[in-house]
Amino acid sequence: MNYYNKNTIIYLNGEYVNASEAGMDLYSQSLHYGYAVFEGIRSYKTVSGETKIFKAKEHYERLKNSATLLNIPYPFDRDEIIDITYQVLEKNGIQDAYIRPLVYLPADMTFNVSQESYLMIAAWPMGLFLGDKLLRVATSQYQRPNPKGFIIEAKASGHYVNSILASQDAKQRGYNEALLTDMNGWVAEGPGANVFFEKEGRLFTPATGNILPGITRQTVLELCEALQIEVEEGQFTVEDMKEADAAFFCGTAAEIIGWESLDDIFFKKPWSETLSKKIQNAYKDLVIEKEQEPAPESRQLDAALSS
Repeated sequence: MNYYNKNTIIYLNGEYVNASEAGMDLYSQSLHYGYAVFEGIRSYKTVSGETKIFKAKEHYERLKNSATLLNIPYPFDRDEIIDITYQVLEKNGIQDAYIRPLVYLPADMTFNVSQESYLMIAAWPMGLFLGDKLLRVATSQYQRPNPKGFIIEAKASGHYVNSILASQDAKQRGYNEALLTDMNGWVAEGPGANVFFEKEGRLFTPATGNILPGITRQTVLELCEALQIEVEEGQFTVEDMKEADAAFFCGTAAEIIGWESLDDIFFKKPWSETLSKKIQNAYKDLVIEKEQEPAPESRQLDAALSS
């Protein structure tokens, strides 16, 4: 995939610059130690034809929180950088896009706290990140980082070495993606997405504590409340998931994508007949601001998501 070309514009340290001419200090703490924070955000062309960044405030609040948790200076104003992000989209002429803000640090080979940081915002066209077919998922040999060794709530660059290794391993074994457990063996999340599974008309998802509490995960919980679908957050085993009717990943890049199987065990219900599929459809309508049919559950959905 080509993320940029000679005409691509990014925002870098107060200026809009050509991506092919941008650079960073090779002695940066971020480059050497993975000491940076970032966000993954999507924008969509809505049914009205306008460009809408989905949950921009929530994403930039999490970026600030990630930086604060990791002692990275964060002098950036949320509303100002949201406006800048819209400018990046407009200058590149894209609507359905993936947006990557990155806060990184200057040259420093020590482990000292930095007194300044830099902001980069890039965007590129993005379709279906994990494709349009149900996924064959494999339980990974890798586990998510121990919360006593890392700050799990921070979306830190260095954490994603773990994600890369797990995803690459699953693909080398012939699967589409990996499922990771935590240090206690409980189901945690995917390399870049949270996990839900469905059984007997209810949804289940790992509780917070050993996972990154995703913004899309929260959106799914809101959708479930509006659609009167019961959700249980807790600790679950891989075997619990293998006995489920359906399962899906959810994340900004992944959106909502169903699974065909876990460790070659197929799920019991056809995806088209699941509550999970209903949630997938509701999420698609939400991000493009498509109005629901005037049914009671739709009125509840609108009320819950606008509150």
